[in-house]
Amino acid sequence: MNNETMEYKTKNLKEVEDIISKAIKKVNGRKENDLCKYLPMTSGGYMHHFTLKKMKTKQPSELGTLIEKFIINTDRPGAVAPKQRAARGSRKRRDQLTFTRAQLERMLNIARVAGDKEMVSVLSPKKSLASCKRELIASIRHGKVEQDLWNAYVEVIQAQAMIASFANENK
Repeated sequence: MNNETMEYKTKNLKEVEDIISKAIKKVNGRKENDLCKYLPMTSGGYMHHFTLKKMKTKQPSELGTLIEKFIINTDRPGAVAPKQRAARGSRKRRDQLTFTRAQLERMLNIARVAGDKEMVSVLSPKKSLASCKRELIASIRHGKVEQDLWNAYVEVIQAQAMIASFANENK
């Protein structure tokens, strides 16, 4: 870079900093980032603070023009609405029903009353291997045979075996 381009750039940067300070006063802000919400972007929403910093160094004349157009040369600068973004959890599957704990308990009781063992096993909360073992051993000590406990134990063992085989395949 020669001296003329360097002078032009510093002069331009100085001008932009003056414009920025005027704009900050006009919007009653405290720092440069407060200007972002008044500068619309072509992609929608307002300017990100990183973009403002980048434009200040790389494209100071364009930034100055934007600030003058949307903040300084307007009577009352208006805040730009934020860009529409996907809601949190938007990747969740929409076709799956979600139930509250109370609703699940009611459905579980209905399945028990109806004698539907499959629905009872599907709706029952999944137990850890340790708790399955504990409950199974306790039922054996009490001389009770509980098929549901045994089924839960078998289910947990199968699930762990599937996880282990999947982990081995991905090594």
